[in-house]
Amino acid sequence: MDPRLNPYAPGAGTPPPELAGRDELIEKVSIQLDRCRNGLSFRGFLLVGLRGVGKTVLLTRMAQNAEADGFIVVSVETPEKRSLPALLIPSLRTALLKLDLIANASDLGKKALRVLGGFVHAMKVKYQDVEFGVDLGKELGIADSGDLESDLTALFLEIGRAAKAKKTALAIFIDEIQYIDEDQFAALIMALHKCTQYQLPVALVGAGLPQLIGQAGRAKSYAERLFEYPQVGPLTKEAARKALEAPASKLHVTFDEKALDEILHQTECYPYFLQEWGKYSWQCATHPTINETDAKTATALAISELDASFFRVRFDRLTPSEKRYLRAIAELGPGPHRSGDIAYVLRKEVNSVAPTRATLIAKGMIYSPSHGDNHFTVPLFGEYMKRVMPVLEYP
Repeated sequence: MDPRLNPYAPGAGTPPPELAGRDELIEKVSIQLDRCRNGLSFRGFLLVGLRGVGKTVLLTRMAQNAEADGFIVVSVETPEKRSLPALLIPSLRTALLKLDLIANASDLGKKALRVLGGFVHAMKVKYQDVEFGVDLGKELGIADSGDLESDLTALFLEIGRAAKAKKTALAIFIDEIQYIDEDQFAALIMALHKCTQYQLPVALVGAGLPQLIGQAGRAKSYAERLFEYPQVGPLTKEAARKALEAPASKLHVTFDEKALDEILHQTECYPYFLQEWGKYSWQCATHPTINETDAKTATALAISELDASFFRVRFDRLTPSEKRYLRAIAELGPGPHRSGDIAYVLRKEVNSVAPTRATLIAKGMIYSPSHGDNHFTVPLFGEYMKRVMPVLEYP
């Protein structure tokens, strides 16, 4: 069929044509943000899930909804090895400038900008990656000590007071939050906790890999009470069908049952994979009913595409020992798997491969669902490892 009309949208954080199966979670976050703005008790959110489940898409939609509802929104993605101050400062300045433009402006917004200026100056001394050339002034003695926990808390309190005075709230959306250094994550959690104690409207909605739950708990023990941790997983079969059928039906195209069965089986209902299979099914079809033959041809094309891009970019970041470790996990079949079993496959002692395991967790390739267990963060990655490394070789 006409490739110009192909509605499917595989990509990193690319919004799908039909965001199926997530309405309840989107509404839940919206309710809590409204409670935050209205001075009522609320909890932030840390969305957790594997790669390809649509966390980034969800976070983007939630941020867009919040902005449309009048919230002051900060939306950032955490790159590896970047400090939290460097990540937040530019967006916080933009947020405070927006806050200052709201009708009935008070001096609190301008004061918060000056406090941010002092924070910038203090953080430049401590973190080498803070590059911010705008002079915002200073508010002497507030958020300028150089201690991140103390200064970030003071800054958030000032922003919260300014937002409250203007009957709005600051909603911070952070993607890939698991990459924030644990000490800096602790400072962020403490600042949010203090805002909650003072009933100031500052809320966090974050998203990350499954290890995020443990990271938050290690950073601050009260994090489990400060946030909700919704699990974002594969779609239900009903929602997966809707994700495929709804965009096609708008263009008078349908899927037959066997085609849908093939796609749902191959993708395991993961949103990113549904978009890949949808794209190639459309590409393969010659009639307005996509059939099983089209879907099976799409399977070969989609796997080839994933091997060349989605999987490959992750594989290429690995050292030889890391590749062998992941290949050993794949050898054991669907996980999770004990560290001892993986070491046995590698013909190594557990302690000798522990550093490799640690680096793979740090790189976001595996996570530990429980103590000593290991699981891929990328769905279907085990099958890919067997394709790219047909034989597990020993050095």
